[in-house]
Amino acid sequence: MFLGTFTPKLDDKGRFFLPAKFREELASGLVITREPDRCLAIWPTEVFQAEVAKAATGPSTRQRTRFYQRMVASGASDELADSQGRVVIPAPLRDYAGLSKDIVVIGAFNRLEVWDAKTWEAYSAAQEEVFADLDEAGWDID
Repeated sequence: MFLGTFTPKLDDKGRFFLPAKFREELASGLVITREPDRCLAIWPTEVFQAEVAKAATGPSTRQRTRFYQRMVASGASDELADSQGRVVIPAPLRDYAGLSKDIVVIGAFNRLEVWDAKTWEAYSAAQEEVFADLDEAGWDID
């Protein structure tokens, strides 16, 4: 499970240090994909494969299914952390998420998300009030 907020820096080669507490879980491989909120997701390979299996069950005749499959698969990148725990984020993915030197890595239960620091700050601030006002009737995660 991925929990917490971390603030590593991207180097000139587009690499960052994975938070140490997650390196073992991601040691066998990871997949970086686009997420709809202009951030990136880092999935353990096995978890990503399970997500792909779910997405692949949708009918290819349905436009939304095709769109989702294309956008996720075309932007996905298989990666391995190096011996120091650094991961390269490919340039097209950095561009999609608007990543510069200052990034935020957050735990999102079954994946990590990578955000541009200013984008995360704005998103998080905008969602604080919504989150604070959630009640049982408004909590719909299905």
